[in-house]
Amino acid sequence: FESASGDKLTVVYAGSNALAKQIEAGAPADVFISADVDWMDYLEARKLLAPASRIDLVGNRLVLIAPANNDSALTIAPGFALSPALGAGKLAMANPDSVPAGKYAKAALEALGVWPSVQKQVARTEHVRASLALVARGEAALGIVYATDALAEPKVRVVGTFPAGTHPAIVYPAAVIATSRARAQARALATWRHHGFTLLAR
Repeated sequence: FESASGDKLTVVYAGSNALAKQIEAGAPADVFISADVDWMDYLEARKLLAPASRIDLVGNRLVLIAPANNDSALTIAPGFALSPALGAGKLAMANPDSVPAGKYAKAALEALGVWPSVQKQVARTEHVRASLALVARGEAALGIVYATDALAEPKVRVVGTFPAGTHPAIVYPAAVIATSRARAQARALATWRHHGFTLLAR
């Protein structure tokens, strides 16, 4: 985007919940890309988005990961043997009380009937990249992250992909912030596409 437009970007990475709260508190921002619709709805309800700027940008998938040197084989299905695969280890996932990735992960585990057997072994993180890092360093036996995050980390491997029907659709909405002083550039940025994401029908 920078090479095509000549505009310099400052990118801030954090959980969608943290970013939404920062925007609400007045942090300067031009575009918000959320990992779920709830936090975009939160800002829209407070009239913090530029009118008619919101779009559903891309989608993603939820995957179970292990350290790259771990050859565990699991088939993700109702009642699958997640707890035995963990042993005494931890399951890294974003905080299911507030972070979108964690909400999706908990929903999937509940739908598959395995949440009660593993919930005490969950290592809750502030965002999905922290979960990825725990698995990459071997500090968690397994983790649940977005497929795009797994693609970006060579020290992990994908054990399996959670069926789409086990959790709400993973949609990344994008919108221009109402206080943006660069709305034209912000709207152009909101057409962004990235390898590994699922393109949504426009």
